Amino acid sequence: MISVDEALAEILSHVHPLEPERVPILDGLGRVLAEVIISDIDVPPFDNSAMDGYAVRSADVGSSTSETPVSLTVLGSVAAGYVAGIRVVRGSAIRIMTGAPMPPGADAVVPYEDTSDFDRSKEERLLAPADSIQVRKAVEPYDHVRPAGEDIRKGEGVMVPGRVIRPQEIGVLASLGLETILVHRQPKVAILATGDELLEVHEPLAPGRIRNSNEYTNAALVRRTGGIPIRLGIARDTEADLTAKIRSGLEQGADLFLTSGGVSVGDYDVVKDVLGAEGRMQFWQVRMKPGKPLAFGLLPGGVPLIGLPGNPVSAMVSFEQFARPAILKMLGHLDLAKPTVRAILDEPLTNSGRQGFVRVIVTRAEDGYHARTTGQQGSGVLTSMAKANGLAIVPEGIHYVEEGSELTVQMLDWPEGMDT
Repeated sequence: MISVDEALAEILSHVHPLEPERVPILDGLGRVLAEVIISDIDVPPFDNSAMDGYAVRSADVGSSTSETPVSLTVLGSVAAGYVAGIRVVRGSAIRIMTGAPMPPGADAVVPYEDTSDFDRSKEERLLAPADSIQVRKAVEPYDHVRPAGEDIRKGEGVMVPGRVIRPQEIGVLASLGLETILVHRQPKVAILATGDELLEVHEPLAPGRIRNSNEYTNAALVRRTGGIPIRLGIARDTEADLTAKIRSGLEQGADLFLTSGGVSVGDYDVVKDVLGAEGRMQFWQVRMKPGKPLAFGLLPGGVPLIGLPGNPVSAMVSFEQFARPAILKMLGHLDLAKPTVRAILDEPLTNSGRQGFVRVIVTRAEDGYHARTTGQQGSGVLTSMAKANGLAIVPEGIHYVEEGSELTVQMLDWPEGMDT
């Protein structure tokens, strides 16, 4: 058996970022950038007003106060999307709206509330624009002005490969006039459940049979991580059926295989045998609980296969430790780790001595994060994962953890109010 860290390192050594593809920027949401983005424009492209008010020469109103306002002649107005055709000269002003380009000659904006125009209603200002105003507060050059290039300068490097595209990145890309971007291709992940005992979800229960929940859980995990699941269905406990299913996945262009079940020591656990026959086995069994019977190998073409355990909790925990980082690396992510917190245990824990992953509920209190178990920790109790928002990690070699101790917890979810 090898350690969790050794198993992960071995898997990741055979996984690489997939080739890039060009997609519309909205389709890039959540994807990883695979090109350098350099701006060919200033953003904003011109000096513009940050306020509704009056564009002025700051030198003209430098002595303005509420007791001694300065009077200016209003030459006209300019709204966002238009350009003023009049120059602001000494003793004058131009009415300006937020986002409108600064008129020539003006170097500052006086907000409405600092002028006599503020005494009038919006309707009055629209129906009868003022011929003159009194400025009641001095401004300095570039007060309430957003200068050209304030956000981005022409020629500036804006984004580099490895950047995860969020809504804010999409907004920046749109401001640069980019309709498409290069991102790493999403991996196609073949999902295969094994076992004669499995039924399809729509089939009625029968003696000795259970429904195939692992296929759905693993497909959902793949999709949430950013991969494209290819559901191959159920492979029965024969080498012929499993081999046929694997070959079908390869024909569909799978970049990664995830099997569940068939990797233990039983007479009908055939995944290891087929993996050895079709490709080569890299390792089998990891010092962890749950999830000890985990297999990894390479199929023809170097396509990696991760053989997850058949018990549903073991499969999910193993996915989070090994399959998730592999998929993220294929997607081009640089950070492959789950977010973690240090949490105080509200109850004692026993452990097998292997590295343990205990299903817990993490809450936040004045003294930090606290964790308590979700109840029964059997590897077949899938509801224990449904109740959990974290996995408390018990280090290898530890058999007992006292109440009040602190452990690292991998966060499965970040409930509202839990963000660090």
